[in-house]
Amino acid sequence: MTTNSVPLRSGIDIESFDEGVRPQDDLFRHVNGRWIAETEIPADKASYGSFHRLGDESEEAVRAILEESKEAEEGSGIRKAADAYAAFMDEETLARLGADPISQDVMQALVVSSIEEFLWVLGRQERRGVGGFFGQDVFGDLGDPGVNALYFEQSGLGLPDESYYREEQYEPIREAYRAHIARMLGLAEVPKAQERAERVFALETAIASHHWDVVKTREADLIYNPTTLEEFLARFEGLDMRGWMQELQAPEGTFDRFVLCQPSFADGVAGLLVEERLEQWRDWLIWRIVLAHASVLSPEIGAANFEFFGTTLQGVPEQRDRWKRGVGHAESLLGEAIGEVYVARHFKPESKAAMDDLVADLLAAYRDSIERLEWMSPATRERALEKLAKFTPKIGYPPKWRDYSELHISPRDLVGNVRRAAVFQQDWEYSKVGNPVDRELWLMTPQTVNAYYMPPQNEIVFPAAILQYPFFDVARDAAANYGAIGAVIGHEIGHGFDDQGSKYDGDGRLENWWTEEDREAFERHTASLIGQYSALTPTGLEETDKVNGEFTIGENIGDLGGLGIAWKAYQRHLDGAEAPVIDGLTGAERFFLSWAQAWREKRRPEYMKMLLAVDPHSPAEFRCNQIVRNIDVFYGTFGVEEQDALWLPPEERVTIW
Repeated sequence: MTTNSVPLRSGIDIESFDEGVRPQDDLFRHVNGRWIAETEIPADKASYGSFHRLGDESEEAVRAILEESKEAEEGSGIRKAADAYAAFMDEETLARLGADPISQDVMQALVVSSIEEFLWVLGRQERRGVGGFFGQDVFGDLGDPGVNALYFEQSGLGLPDESYYREEQYEPIREAYRAHIARMLGLAEVPKAQERAERVFALETAIASHHWDVVKTREADLIYNPTTLEEFLARFEGLDMRGWMQELQAPEGTFDRFVLCQPSFADGVAGLLVEERLEQWRDWLIWRIVLAHASVLSPEIGAANFEFFGTTLQGVPEQRDRWKRGVGHAESLLGEAIGEVYVARHFKPESKAAMDDLVADLLAAYRDSIERLEWMSPATRERALEKLAKFTPKIGYPPKWRDYSELHISPRDLVGNVRRAAVFQQDWEYSKVGNPVDRELWLMTPQTVNAYYMPPQNEIVFPAAILQYPFFDVARDAAANYGAIGAVIGHEIGHGFDDQGSKYDGDGRLENWWTEEDREAFERHTASLIGQYSALTPTGLEETDKVNGEFTIGENIGDLGGLGIAWKAYQRHLDGAEAPVIDGLTGAERFFLSWAQAWREKRRPEYMKMLLAVDPHSPAEFRCNQIVRNIDVFYGTFGVEEQDALWLPPEERVTIW
């Protein structure tokens, strides 16, 4: 196998090992220590590691596609993507226009004279891509997963999470945010910017007080609240929410029934929609308009917005090059048009065949494990196996591509492109409501370095871009593949059986298929894992900056089950044969070393701190180290003993699946 740096049949980057750190004490730094010491996080990134390296490669590939497609067939999806990129790259025009493209929108908001009129203008702006106090999404109905439902979700904030508005540790961020709002309003030529910024922040603080926290928002059974239009309107008695909905221009009947994810948030917003707060709402809407367009106005406005959201919040010193942001912009508008070309150029058919085999091994290993679980009763086991049998794997790319023929894109109208794309996307989403779920649709493009599990469809999805070294390589030894992409596959399957995924049946329906005793046993296991992670502090942060074990439990269950089941799948692959020693490493060593290599990453402290509040994934060092502490075979592989730092007493180790 040949990688970017090290040709090794084992697929393990031995050159990055830190031999001064024992794997028994810190597997993550034993494998990645030299890389961590020698690698500087790029100035335009908040973090850097395995995912980011592949992301950079994908970004370069997409740039080439876009730049080579300037003369593609007029009206084709890829030509539209190239035109969107060209419009973004025209800095001279954007600098000349300044904030002019949004001046009429700002003026409409400035002259709003009542809450009723505010709701109309808000709906009109949401139609054009501006965020309101509700976010909207469309996917399978949790009570009837074969049919699409519309979901209303809490929104309306400029800071990453409601905790930023109330916790003392974020006071410096709050001060900087108020100053940022004033600066941005000034750049957009909005009068009395400082006064308006104070009113915006006061209203956002009030909105945040009604937000559910990140732990409660994860609870599937709490957020599934089907409601009728009449029931929704009753919450907003005396307010013209019909007028707001009409401005969204959804097809008739779209809002007859939908899911209100956080009902108490809706009640809270209703209480804030009073004439006494009209000035606040008016200024908040102006800010939402400016914020929604900041990246597509003049370079000066974009740079100012980055200074807060990039540098202050995440510690990133430099804004990304214009072309990189242009790639991201084009992908946000026409991602699948780009993906179709990306797959043709970069995805190897043999990768899909090898992945099919890996997925089959992981599913079989899960089945074997579930059949042997001592804590699960036969009744629940039968339902678990039934769900496992109904998993749908999707690998590489979708079987059909999105049709962009109705989307007009101009190489000379960046803001217009954004608005037309918002209307196009919203109409597409609304068209799905109440209709059967199209199981051929993907939520990620093939050029995305990631993977996901979708509970209502009971599907696991692995885009083409993640099927590369260090996660996967058809030419390397199997142990490294099972320890990396195999564990990722296992992780995504594991989401179907984590604390929330386990509440869905094999058809994706939100249904309790557990006996009471089995659910209690499961929760005893998860409580132990929550306790383990809640005691962890990422390297480089204050001791008080702990991982939120309750918030990250779903991902931690996925990691634990993913690696544990991947090991069993690797044993199935060996089928009784002894794994060869390659590059001086046994099969078991390569398996765990590959796992650690996959999570190679460095993060800026500011970014790490932010992620503790908003990211359900644990920091990379714990995704590596804390998981292996719970897996018995790791101890035998590296001779881990009681005096070693990664030792966890057998009675404290957690095995769920």
